[in-house]
Amino acid sequence: MDLITKAKKLGIQTDFIDGQGRRRVTDAAALRIIVDALPVRVPHRFLVGPVVVRSGRPARTELSRATRFPLRWKIVADLKVIAQGLAQGRRVIDWPQDLPVGSYRLHLTDASSFSEEAPLIVAPAQAFAGDFERCWLAAVQLYGVRSARNWGIGDFTDLEGLIELAAGLGADGVGLNPLHALFDDRPADCSPYSPNSRLFLNALYIDVEKLPEFQAGAFTGASGLARLRACGLVDYVAVAELKWRALRSAFENFKANPAIGRRQDFDTFRTERAPQLSRFACFEVLRHKFNTPWWEWPKPWRQPDDVRCAELRAGADRAEIEFVEFVQWIADRQLRACGDHATRLGMKVGLYLDVAVGVQSDGFDAWNEQVAISRHLGVGAPPDPLNTLGQSWGLAGFNAAGLEIRSFEPYREMLGASMRYAGAIRLDHVLGLKRLYLVPHGFAADNGAYVQMPFEALLAATAQESVAHRCVVIGEDLGTVPEGFREQMADWGIWSYQVMMFERDNAGRFCDIEHYTSNALVTFNTHDLSTYAGWRSFSDLKLKRALGIDPGESDDARWHALSMLSDVLRHHAIDHHDLYAVAGFMSRTKSRLLAISLEDLLGVTDQPNIPGTINEHPNWRQRLPVAVDDIASAIDVTALKSAMAPRARTAT
Repeated sequence: MDLITKAKKLGIQTDFIDGQGRRRVTDAAALRIIVDALPVRVPHRFLVGPVVVRSGRPARTELSRATRFPLRWKIVADLKVIAQGLAQGRRVIDWPQDLPVGSYRLHLTDASSFSEEAPLIVAPAQAFAGDFERCWLAAVQLYGVRSARNWGIGDFTDLEGLIELAAGLGADGVGLNPLHALFDDRPADCSPYSPNSRLFLNALYIDVEKLPEFQAGAFTGASGLARLRACGLVDYVAVAELKWRALRSAFENFKANPAIGRRQDFDTFRTERAPQLSRFACFEVLRHKFNTPWWEWPKPWRQPDDVRCAELRAGADRAEIEFVEFVQWIADRQLRACGDHATRLGMKVGLYLDVAVGVQSDGFDAWNEQVAISRHLGVGAPPDPLNTLGQSWGLAGFNAAGLEIRSFEPYREMLGASMRYAGAIRLDHVLGLKRLYLVPHGFAADNGAYVQMPFEALLAATAQESVAHRCVVIGEDLGTVPEGFREQMADWGIWSYQVMMFERDNAGRFCDIEHYTSNALVTFNTHDLSTYAGWRSFSDLKLKRALGIDPGESDDARWHALSMLSDVLRHHAIDHHDLYAVAGFMSRTKSRLLAISLEDLLGVTDQPNIPGTINEHPNWRQRLPVAVDDIASAIDVTALKSAMAPRARTAT
């Protein structure tokens, strides 16, 4: 079988049109690596792929011409048969309409005694729609929050303060960067979008001083806190050294003299999160022990094995394993307290969390799920007007064949981890649910290929978790969007993500208020784009040029954009063009969610992240210019409340 045929059987597009309208053909060497990196897809004989049934709607599946009748089918959950039947003559199966929501295996056997299996997902008709009309959220990069008491990085106690601040301003929630677990021994690798695991939390957000087991008087090293608090950038190395030492001290005290209630809650947490928590703890211990990527470990440890993990726990590494679990317990409980606080204040959304598109190939998720995650390929995006060279984020993503083999369980677990305490989540690069742009390691970002994903099944799994957790799902649908993508996403109740900076026509005019859709989150910019102050001052263009990056926009084009913004504001009798004017414009749209960043409210010029840079720009390290307790006095609260009046909650 030639390379092109193999690629097509795996759902790989060997050529495509990029975001600049150019036809791209993937290099043969790159294509071969992509083909070899994906699991072998066993061809279906009777079906096209996974079966999706939407609760309350008639559903039928067409059978292939290879089927020999009669064909027997049964739907199985574990070892229990949920439903079964017989197809005779007609090449369709009409599914029972009373199937309970859940994930099952479908077994089919035809008259020739040929059998096959496939996932069958019974999902709610749509994702959770939210129980609010229109509201707004205050968005922030949590690491950048200042306070008089934190340790040089924003933490979960600061988040409680932000929730109180937002509630007082009339907001219904706080939006955050991803809180995924990073690597404790690589603190300088601080991008929240390049996680070790999307199933666990970043321990640096723990407020150590809140732990009953932490004894401040006995802790050495606190003398450096004043410097960390005063820094304009987060010093991740110094912060990590202090926090991990403090957490170990607290753990030693917990082991020596645990309060009964605390010990019981810890044990409950470990039971609830088994077996993944135990695996994560073992992985972290092994990672430190071997100090190499997991695929270079001794063979017995290159695959997760619960029996071996139990043996490891019973040996000399028991305390280290329990320490990792202890830290995750603390992080979980502090984040849960933030969600509970938002609920007590009557916030309709509470926490709005971001979910990264992939994981580091040498991290826990890629080790733990080697069938559904492809570690040899990096997720990215082809060239477009904003990123003319394309993007390769170096992250391992899910693959279609592996997800089907695993009945989409890894994807559901990932969603559930972020939805646990959130009222809304944003799926970064949601386009990857339909097709992923994959780049082999070592190749330029413009030399990747699109790989088709089981879109309908992933939407169904998303709806399952969304309804189960009562969590709104927003899909970041920016970039090269396939035809019909947004319509299909909307049909499943997944909201769109409308960035005002991009919502313009071919002449550069900003779209009118009526353009924005109801089930959407509207915002002026994103963490990868200029702040409002930076945009108006051209500082983003100047900085990118100074770094040797094509900003994709000329000064004349920016002047034109500013003029077009003034035009659309004046059209709605908004005479000013400051941030509050733009916020007022967005507030009038019918989009049910609106996010405004604290960086914009505080007039910050530099953006949190410049794609394509690593050390050239302080990505993910910049701190807010004022402490959380001083934010209300640093912004024009009256102007903000006036702008948000069409969607403001009753302040508490």
